[in-house]
Amino acid sequence: MTTYLDYFELSQEPFSNAPVSRFYYNSAQHSQALTRLMHAVSYMKGLSILVGDIGAGKTTLARRMLDSLPESEYEAALLVIIHSGITANWLLRRIALQLGVENPAQEKLALLSQLYQRLLQIYESGKKAVVLIDEAQMLETRELMEEFRGLLNLEVPERKLISFVFFGLPEIERNLKLDPPLAQRVALRYKLEPFTAESTEAYIKHRLRLAGSSRMPFTPEALLAIHQHSGGTPRVINSICDNALFEGFLARESSLGDKLIHKIAENLGLQGSSAAEAPARAPQAAASRPGTAKVDLAEIDRYLEGLGKL
Repeated sequence: MTTYLDYFELSQEPFSNAPVSRFYYNSAQHSQALTRLMHAVSYMKGLSILVGDIGAGKTTLARRMLDSLPESEYEAALLVIIHSGITANWLLRRIALQLGVENPAQEKLALLSQLYQRLLQIYESGKKAVVLIDEAQMLETRELMEEFRGLLNLEVPERKLISFVFFGLPEIERNLKLDPPLAQRVALRYKLEPFTAESTEAYIKHRLRLAGSSRMPFTPEALLAIHQHSGGTPRVINSICDNALFEGFLARESSLGDKLIHKIAENLGLQGSSAAEAPARAPQAAASRPGTAKVDLAEIDRYLEGLGKL
């Protein structure tokens, strides 16, 4: 059975929204962000923050950064916050587990002692402990912010024993204000802005090339329309382009024009840059509101362990 990949002579999906490292697009601002974040953890500056709107590529950049930290120099981990109802004790235990603490204690003082001893081991081995926190806007309580401040206070005379990098929505800034002393410890902030029209075109060409395309199926007018309707947001660009390739395949069109893009944008509920973000924000906002039901932290543990096996 012929697929749209066969029709457009592609070896794999060019516009999947899964964080595939092979398709990482090293735009000028992504390069600058990574350079700055790597500098911050290299010198163990404490807390760094990368902010961006939904679909801006924060998770992709977090995974790229994790892959860029040499195992010979860093004891690094990536922790994804998937629920706003996590507790401070759960957070400490997850950080301890990911940094190699075996059988973390349930009691907080014992757990902090274990974590401190592990951080000393990492330091004495000549490595640096770095934890990347994705979806950090889910850290919504003062108690959680205070735990991060406490961990950043763990030091030796030469330097801090652990560094954190938060990746998340602009709401991170609001959460940090819950604990002003922690907000003062932010050593670096960087914000990912939407792509320009030129960057949008370069991004699309990049992904098509890596997927094996030998030609550009989108007309210049279509590329401008994609930028207009996506607002320069990578995730929305992917959705529009993937739909356009499939619709072009169904209609047996080899050249994809702006009329098709406008139709797809209308079907997706996109009318411009502001509308492109609106549909995606609703689920995030709902997920971040504290619910009345008790959070099953064991279920979250199992989910995160499953992510680690991917």
